[in-house]
Amino acid sequence: MSDFRDHPTNLRSGEELNAAALEPYLRKHFPEITGALEIHQYPAGHSNLTYSLQLGAKELVLRRPPFGSKVKSAHDMSREFRVLSKLHSVYSPAPEVFLYCDDDSVIGAPFYVMQPVHGIILRRELPHGLDFSAEKARRLSESFIDNLVRLHRVDYPAAGLADLGKPEGYLERQVRGWTERYHGSKTHDYPEVEKIGAWMQQHLPPTTSVSLIHNDYKYDNVVLDPSDITRIVGVLDWEMCTIGDSLTDLGTALAYWVDKTDPQEIQENRWGPTTEKGSFTRAEIAHYYAQKTSSDVSHIAFYLAFARFKLAIIVQQIYFRYHQGLTKDARFAAMPATIQMLLRASLDTAQSGRI
Repeated sequence: MSDFRDHPTNLRSGEELNAAALEPYLRKHFPEITGALEIHQYPAGHSNLTYSLQLGAKELVLRRPPFGSKVKSAHDMSREFRVLSKLHSVYSPAPEVFLYCDDDSVIGAPFYVMQPVHGIILRRELPHGLDFSAEKARRLSESFIDNLVRLHRVDYPAAGLADLGKPEGYLERQVRGWTERYHGSKTHDYPEVEKIGAWMQQHLPPTTSVSLIHNDYKYDNVVLDPSDITRIVGVLDWEMCTIGDSLTDLGTALAYWVDKTDPQEIQENRWGPTTEKGSFTRAEIAHYYAQKTSSDVSHIAFYLAFARFKLAIIVQQIYFRYHQGLTKDARFAAMPATIQMLLRASLDTAQSGRI
């Protein structure tokens, strides 16, 4: 049987960990484990970095901020650790965490260590040979939204996460904050930014539902059961989790979801196999979510326009590190084209009202 699970690979140049300092630190916290430390890196992802640690027979996962990042609020390891330490017991797809370290002398940055979540992660192209029939694609589309609904139903005050965010005025702060982040990491002039910003200020919808939100919910942040790829066993990358307008989470999922009828430039920036036969369309996702939650999604075009705008700024912040020479990851060189595409798509959604 083919193994389609996600596996770590060799360390990227410039992103190595200080094994000489990390190993004794880990042994202090896991004194019962013997055997050498081996470190590998998960190659996907553009923000926080994820490593596989093999300490003797014990397998662990380490998360740390990207090298060269100056945006500390976007890579708060202690916050991410705190979220997961409280969330795992009430929402099992969130990974179990073991320890947090804020001593920069260990690897040069704060980090935390968690339990691995093994399974299949779907990215732009399906793994060769994976059975992804139209029926499975549709069932996974349903599971993808069912799992988001499950997260939005978490009793976050009971879980001890009520202080994670301030839902009052959330949307207004988000629009203003992401616009400011663009100007703080600006490398190119994108005229769409001012147009989208003005439109969003004028069309802010009322918030009708507040919940715990993941804020980066997409196919390559969910882990699938190898024996049933329509079942989600894990959700990764909780760095932007907060309390806020539930529909912003749905909007983010829609922003990552490419329809087979989308323009070619959007097709070329597809994040997952969402155009496979049987997959929901964005409109079907919004309708299914509304059915499951009784939510009013009449303003969903706003949430999609905002999500595409936010994604453009996130990519801009990543590209800014590359532009400044703070990272040498060659994947970042082509990011201006992606930023331009997302801004055009955001403005088109704003002006047309179509999702």
